[in-house]
Amino acid sequence: MDSINRNQPEDNHRNLSGEQAIRQIKDIVDTAKSCFFVTAHGVRPMAVQKVDDGGNLWFLSANDSHKDEDIAANPAVRLYFQGSPHSHFLYLDGLASLSRDPAKIHELWSPELKTWFTEGENDPRIDVIKVAPTAGYYWDTKHGNLVSGMKIMIGAAIGVTLDDSVEGTIQP
Repeated sequence: MDSINRNQPEDNHRNLSGEQAIRQIKDIVDTAKSCFFVTAHGVRPMAVQKVDDGGNLWFLSANDSHKDEDIAANPAVRLYFQGSPHSHFLYLDGLASLSRDPAKIHELWSPELKTWFTEGENDPRIDVIKVAPTAGYYWDTKHGNLVSGMKIMIGAAIGVTLDDSVEGTIQP
């Protein structure tokens, strides 16, 4: 990939921290809506219910799941997001914690979740997973998919690398 980056007429690397990192996390997660949630012993798709202003990601889970057992044994997790075929890629490392806070369950609840929690919002199997990101890496476009697509088409036509991508570390 370095040879492609060296052929770029513009810089495409930007590390993000603090508020910028949290905005990027929110943007990608809002686009992707779900992720692969990786624990020490398994990978499964999960829908993110919320990203808060501190960059924490919130999920609802079944307290009798293998995922919850994994988190109880080792809270280190990794989340993989893909928002589209060409942009909004992110992975985050973080520490997961479990709770049964009824106020947080109520805040995160939506009616379609009754598919998994058949007793509704008060289903005794529901718990909350909070993932506090510690680090990550993102790949995205600088100017959105339309500009990115145009730059790729023009670059292909004239034989110049005009990739509109940007990538870098994420430190919330």
